[in-house]
Order: sequence, then structure tokens, then C-alpha cells
Amino acid sequence: MSMVPPALADYPWRVMALLLAIAGFGTIVLYSAATGSIFPWAANQAIRFCVFSAMALTLSRISVDTFARFAFPAYAAILIALVLVELIGGVAGGSQRWINLGFMQLQPSEFMKPAIVLAVARFYAMLPVGEIRRWNAIWPALALIGVPWALVLIQPDLGTATMIAAGGVTVMFLAGLPLRLFIGTGLTLAAIIPIAFSFLHDYQQKRVLIFMDPESDPLGAGYHISQSKIAIGSGGVFGKGFLNGTQSHLDYLPEGHTDFVFATMAEEWGLVGGVLLILAFCILFRWGIRVAMRTTDKFARLTAAGLITTVFFYVAINLMMVMGLAPVVGIPLPFMSYGGSSMLTVMLCIGIVMSIDRSNRRGQNRGNWG
Repeated sequence: MSMVPPALADYPWRVMALLLAIAGFGTIVLYSAATGSIFPWAANQAIRFCVFSAMALTLSRISVDTFARFAFPAYAAILIALVLVELIGGVAGGSQRWINLGFMQLQPSEFMKPAIVLAVARFYAMLPVGEIRRWNAIWPALALIGVPWALVLIQPDLGTATMIAAGGVTVMFLAGLPLRLFIGTGLTLAAIIPIAFSFLHDYQQKRVLIFMDPESDPLGAGYHISQSKIAIGSGGVFGKGFLNGTQSHLDYLPEGHTDFVFATMAEEWGLVGGVLLILAFCILFRWGIRVAMRTTDKFARLTAAGLITTVFFYVAINLMMVMGLAPVVGIPLPFMSYGGSSMLTVMLCIGIVMSIDRSNRRGQNRGNWG
């Protein structure tokens, strides 16, 4: 007989324990990145995780029908906020991405990452099965994705725009659209890459060129990637040891507490630490995929798969970026990189998937008693 009260047993404690392990490890890495101090990064990161964990657990108690009902209104509200960013948004670092609310800087584009998944999933859930291969099943979804993608791209924020497009297109693919559509679109995009490259900002063009040959400017535009590779490679199999990193402590590694936190970790914890961290993320992805496969509701299935894929894109793009396998686009590593916006987005995604998981388990329990 379980000693845990039924109300508490209904919470996804195993998933939360996994997230706590990843975030706890991230806090330790940030502590080391600050040369053995909980300030300014480790303490704030731990507090944010606690707050956003409570938010995710609260979301897990909301019914899936509620998320479906508010998918379009939430999308519209965030879209309006993106327009306001263009009109009254604050500029920092050459980008116009935030709305100053006085007590905080709001970045609406972060909220669009889960919102686009909800909106596109809601559209295909409402679409009759026989319409899935018609043009009417394609252009509304492309419009839902294209408008926020364009608004974010002109901020400019190529990384977030890519994430928004990837999340929406993933739901389109999972909804059952013909494979030839995606192959044809991919070939078309490949053909127009040279034209699109000419429209990128100078710093964005430089990122792409440096990605292709970082050693061509190791002290300039290629400095981030070069130092990241040095940090990861110098860690070896078991790392240099906790608090013994040199690339981050001597400030050779830029952004060692944000975008390149994996390099900071790998230098001190080595290949073993990197493999264990990736394995933990794989366990999280496996849980999300299983939640999507277990549900019979179309909206819930597309939403769970789309949201866990969004988290996957965070991890995959960041790891490829720090290893020199993708251009530097400013995508943080969930629960490891310092910052509130990305953690909020990821916890929103996970909280909604928890809600779908809870709905699945309640449905199974009803079936067992029926």
C-alpha cells in the first residue's frame, strides 16, 4: 500500500527528478563558470528553476481541452505582442526583441515557440481526415507559421525564427501531409539559399562563412567556435576536474555561461560528463515521445510530439553549434545555459506535455475500472 497521498502521487515526480538532476548539474557548472561563486549565475538559475517547476506542475493540472480551446487566442495575443515589439520594442545589441513592462523585459518571440505548435496542432485536429492532402490543409498552416517567422526574422533573431519554423513544420509533417511536399520544399529552399544569403545582415553572413571555415579568422569572427572546440577537446575523457577549467576561468571562452555552457562543462567533466548529460536529455525525449504515442486524441498527440521536438531542437542546435557543426545562432542549452527566457519556454513545453501525460493516465485508469 502506497504511503503517498493520491493527490501527490498524481504528479509526474519521475520527470521532475530528471529535470532536477539536469538543472542541478547546470547550476554546478555555472558555479564553476563564476570561478567558485553562487553569484551572479548559479543562485539565480536555481531560483528560476524552482519557480518555473512550480509553473510546469500547475500546467500539468490543466485539462488538454483547455489548451485546445485557447490555442488560437494565445497565438493571436503573442502575434500582437510581436507587432508591438516592432513599434515600441527596446533595442539591445542591435536587435529589437523586447517590450519593457517596467518590472521585466518581455520577449514575446520565446512564447511563440510553444504557441505555434499549439496553433498548428489545433488547426489539423479540426481538419477533416479527408482534407489532409488538399491545398486547404497546407496554406493556413503556412500562414500561421510564416507571419510570426517573418516578424521575428526582422528583429533580427535568426535562431528563434528557425525554432518557430521548425516547430510548426514538424507538426505539419506529423499531421500526415504528403512526404513529397517536404522533399520539394527542401529542394526549393536549397536552390534559393544563395539568394537568401544576400539578404542576411553582415554579422549573420559572417557567422555562416565562419561556420564553414572557422580557422580563417580564429581571433575574430571564428573566435567563439575555435575556443569552444579547444575547451571541449582539452577536457579529454574524464575532464580537468571541477573548478579546474582554464578556458572559461581565464576568459578565453566567450559566453561560457550561456550559449557555450556545454564547452565549459566538457572541459571540467570531459567526455563522461557530456555523454551522461546527453543521455539524460534522451531519457526526457523518450518520455515525451511515449506520451505522444499513447494518446488517442489528435490534438494532444500532435501537441506532445511538437513540443518535445521543440525541446529537442534546443538541445541539438546548441550542441551542434558549440562543436562547430552548425553556425552560431544563439540557441541556449536547456537547464544548463544561464537565462530565464529559454528556461521559461522549455518548462511551458514540458508542463503541457505533463498535462497530456496525466490525461493519458487518467484515461487508462477509467478503462481499467470500466
